[in-house]
Amino acid sequence: MGMLDGRICIVTGAAGSLGRASAARFVAEGAKVMLVDRDRARLDAVLKSMPEGRATAMLADVTDARATQAYVDATVARWGPIDVLFSNAGISGVIKPVADYPEEVFDAVVAVNLKGSFLACKYGLPKMRDGGSIVMTSSVVGVTSDPGISAYAASKHGLIGLMRTVAKEAAPRGVRVNVVAPGPIDNEFQRDVERGLSEALGTDAGKFLDSVIPLGRHAKAEEVAETVLFLASDKSCFTTGSVLMADGGMHV
Repeated sequence: MGMLDGRICIVTGAAGSLGRASAARFVAEGAKVMLVDRDRARLDAVLKSMPEGRATAMLADVTDARATQAYVDATVARWGPIDVLFSNAGISGVIKPVADYPEEVFDAVVAVNLKGSFLACKYGLPKMRDGGSIVMTSSVVGVTSDPGISAYAASKHGLIGLMRTVAKEAAPRGVRVNVVAPGPIDNEFQRDVERGLSEALGTDAGKFLDSVIPLGRHAKAEEVAETVLFLASDKSCFTTGSVLMADGGMHV
């Protein structure tokens, strides 16, 4: 018997490495999963990798209220009330000092990373089964920060405040709400970040980050997905309002 047998799940940012790895673990543990992303080609590839009948997919802009309501309603129409909502979609923005940071990029980062989770909770929570789980992806820079990442850090800090508020609102229904806060993951998203960081630092950002992570390396997406599975499952039945670090000790 799987940890998520019969559960109905939504994963946003499903075309990214953590979304894909988490969706795969959910399915392996008996769940049915709605995959949500705005990248059609990559989303189709993720769907094809899933066992037939265990997943479906929708293109959606998570910053759009109508699109959010649509993927929530489509999930419920297909399978019934939602048990797990994994709000994982995110973008990194650029690396620039705050005085030079483009306003339109700041707005876009906050819209995807923070408003996207707000909308997921706003429209998803009323359609969730009592006793369900909401997981949001923050970051190690949700509890720390560095120069040049004002938008990303602000959005990931904001997610923690959103999570704590929704956790208290949802608690009477037994719905748990938590944040997973990864450090650097060995994926395309992180490599894009590190290209900009390398230019800013004048050194190899990947090697620099490994040097400040006590475990000495980037995470694999599959490792962080195990943390997401824990929060999604009944194994975390008395955990809510929490920030679960999956950063190799980077924040310490």
